[in-house]
Amino acid sequence: MRSKIPHRMAKADIKRYKRRLLQLLRTQALRRGRVVLSSGRISSYYFDGRLVTLSAQGAYLAANIIIDLIRDRHVSAVGGPTLGADPIVGAVVCLAAEKGMKLNGFIVRKAPKGHGMRRLIEGPGLVKGSRVILVDDVATTGGSLISAKKILDKQGVIVDCVIVILDREEGARENLARVNCHLIPLFTKRDIL
Repeated sequence: MRSKIPHRMAKADIKRYKRRLLQLLRTQALRRGRVVLSSGRISSYYFDGRLVTLSAQGAYLAANIIIDLIRDRHVSAVGGPTLGADPIVGAVVCLAAEKGMKLNGFIVRKAPKGHGMRRLIEGPGLVKGSRVILVDDVATTGGSLISAKKILDKQGVIVDCVIVILDREEGARENLARVNCHLIPLFTKRDIL
């Protein structure tokens, strides 16, 4: 099942949404100071995208921008590694339904649950050969996205591309390219800082 293509938003609207989202990210998600990242690297800033993607306005803005990016990609689902992708996926599939798109969501776990169905991929079943988009709030080295892609590869699911709110520009683009995956950031470190 592929998504129905909604009417394209006006470029001026997308630019306005991106400006508003960038302002939210700078004021609510960016923290300066020494921090150890999940990659193990030390940084002079921390970006907590969930502070924005879990807000009504941030979720709405990000979802609209992402839907505009994926509208011509003929994908059946959008998903990503838990926990950064969770609010993005929810917002995108909800807004997609409102726009008349047939788009499901999924979440990729780091490890199967120890009970229940013991799934690595949560959500409506993905069909072998289906095309999907991976999303996340931030990419540093791309490790969690690569892990999610490998899990999807084993299921025969094709990852069309990866869309992140912020690319920290610390190797994710190059590392994802090595596994034949194109990274599309809404913003880069240069935009945020």
